[in-house]
Amino acid sequence: MKTLSNPTNSSTITGFILLGFPCPREGQILLFMFFFIVYLLTLMGNASIICAVRWDQKLHTPMYLLLANFSFLEIWYVTSTVPNMLANFLSDTKVISFSGCFLQFYFFFSLGSTECFFLAVMAFDRYLAICRPLHYSALMTGRLCNILVISCWVLGFLWFPVPIIIISQMSFCGSRIIDHFLCDPGPLLALTCKKDLLIELVFSILSPLPLIIPFLFIMGSYALVLIAVLKVPSASGKRKAFSTCGSHLAVVALFYGSVLVMYGSPTSEHEAGMQKLVTLFYSVLTPFLNPVIYSLRNKHMKTALKKILGEIKTWSSKKTLGN
Repeated sequence: MKTLSNPTNSSTITGFILLGFPCPREGQILLFMFFFIVYLLTLMGNASIICAVRWDQKLHTPMYLLLANFSFLEIWYVTSTVPNMLANFLSDTKVISFSGCFLQFYFFFSLGSTECFFLAVMAFDRYLAICRPLHYSALMTGRLCNILVISCWVLGFLWFPVPIIIISQMSFCGSRIIDHFLCDPGPLLALTCKKDLLIELVFSILSPLPLIIPFLFIMGSYALVLIAVLKVPSASGKRKAFSTCGSHLAVVALFYGSVLVMYGSPTSEHEAGMQKLVTLFYSVLTPFLNPVIYSLRNKHMKTALKKILGEIKTWSSKKTLGN
């Protein structure tokens, strides 16, 4: 792994500077407090879904098991960026080590790819539930569900090691400043001493595939769902079918809407501030909103969460009385 070097200076640089959101010290503290609260709420919201699925026997179905795994993924996805961002708000140097930068790069993009695969698998589950309701239990077995979950994790984490290792071996010159709050490939490649068109071409081809392939699969699944729903004679049946998919469609729209804005057009077309805002939306705010979406639109999940809260209150009351 090569260190950064400046042709006009023999000293070596062991890290990058993440500018984040430049503003006065008071503004940095306010941003720290805001994102710290968002981070805690994100952890609590996704953890509550995992606990609800774990403790409520009625939720031990493929749909909710996939949701619990998705919430577990969201916890790690937001953790790959926010803790370092919070530390930078309070830091004067805002330096991230060379190895730390590429580790964040790897985990952020691997977890993001895993999220795309999970969204595709969840769309497939909804397709089977609506289009093949009589065969759903026989098709979506516990074994198949486990295979799909493991496949999402494996595919997500095996996609980026090679391109990231190749980029990490390149030489970086001059400025070590990255005008972002995380190690993004665009700003990193801009800091290389010599442009390698082959590496950039390989990365530009490989990196969108975990985004595009699941997206096409999701669109295909919901096209078939829409056709099936339109054939349902009763209005109540159509509403029930759409409500089954509503939460997942909302999450897909939030995630893919912002990601496609970011990566659907050349990076040069986006100002640095816009890049940071869009990345912030799909990497921080979307994991924060997902538990709210799934909880508010799903009566079974709301019932399970209320049950857990009731048990916690009962336990707290007994403990208080015991003391």
